[in-house]
Amino acid sequence: MSDVVDSDELLRRIQRARACAEQEEQAWRRRTDELGGSDPDGARDAAVRTVAYGAVLRVLDEILTPGRHPAPQ
Repeated sequence: MSDVVDSDELLRRIQRARACAEQEEQAWRRRTDELGGSDPDGARDAAVRTVAYGAVLRVLDEILTPGRHPAPQ
């Protein structure tokens, strides 16, 4: 990884990463709902992944728009 990127390219990469994390969070949220009663272990795994992608989203949001989001309590 010796590529040098300018700030615009870095911003585009972060925005793409945020969009990807948002899609994954939504997909895992749907999966959690689908597995609800039929597969408790699978639903729990999907819920954990939903939370993980949510954390990634919060971090990327803070990078992209610092200070616009409420601080965790």
